[in-house]
Amino acid sequence: MAGDLSAPSRSVRRQRPGRAIHYLLLLATCALVANALVGESGMLATRMASGQESRLAARIAALKAENDALRDRARRLREDPALIEEVARREFGLIRPGERVFIIRPAPGETGADTPSAER
Repeated sequence: MAGDLSAPSRSVRRQRPGRAIHYLLLLATCALVANALVGESGMLATRMASGQESRLAARIAALKAENDALRDRARRLREDPALIEEVARREFGLIRPGERVFIIRPAPGETGADTPSAER
């Protein structure tokens, strides 16, 4: 009987290293999958970077369009006499020789909210 008791303990000992390796491989696989999903260069980080890239690309496109518009306005301010006159009249209140300026003030009882100068 003594031989019978030692036989199952030997088979248990032989199975344990196999199970330990199995669990170790399972743990390593889980760690690799977790790293692939949420690691520094994992799937989530890649998707976030992709979203950020598209937002930055849209911002760059908008800034390029604004830059082109400002460049065109600067060119027109150097070359277009009509635009230069419009800006001078609006921003500096300049008038041509011979023109008259009429300043219309609201009546004492009016609030002035309906006058064109209050809309600017």
